[in-house]
Amino acid sequence: MDEKKAQKFEIAAFGAGCFWGVEETFRKIDGVIDTKVGYMGGNSKNPNYRDVCSGETGHAEVVKITYDKKKVSYEKLLEVFWESHDPTTRNRQGPDVGEQYRSVIFYYTPEQKRIAEKKKKELEKSGKFKRKIVTQVVKAPMFYKAEEYHQRYLQKKGLNVCH
Repeated sequence: MDEKKAQKFEIAAFGAGCFWGVEETFRKIDGVIDTKVGYMGGNSKNPNYRDVCSGETGHAEVVKITYDKKKVSYEKLLEVFWESHDPTTRNRQGPDVGEQYRSVIFYYTPEQKRIAEKKKKELEKSGKFKRKIVTQVVKAPMFYKAEEYHQRYLQKKGLNVCH
C-alpha cells in the first residue's frame, strides 16, 4: 500500500467477547478495509490462544480494524461496538466467561479516547442499559495477531454468528 493511501486509513481495536463474532460484525461494514483478530492488554509477550484461554495472561480477545475514515467514522464503529454486545457484563459475553471476553475499547489517539469516553458517558446517562457499563477505555498496547485459523473463522466455516 503506498503512503498516500495509508494516510487515509486509521486503526481501531475492540474487545466485545469471542473475537470470531466481533470480527464478522465489523468486517461487513462499508469502509472497513481489513480486520485481524488477536490479543491485547495482557502481561506476557507473544501469547497464543491456549495461553489467553488459561486466564493467566490478562489479554482480551480483540478485533483490530483498519478503516477508511472517509467512508466510515470512528463514531460509527463505536456505535456498532456498543450494539454488538452487552457492555454491562464483566468478563462475560453470552456463554463465554473469562477476562479475555471483557468489554474494552483500545484507543490509538487522544481523539479516539475523547470520543469513546464521551459516548460511554452518554450511554450511561441515557438509561439504555439497566446496569452500569463496565467497558474499559484503555490506551492501545501491543497487538498480538491470533493464530491463522482464527482469522475470519466464521467466514471460513460459512457462518454469520458463533452461537
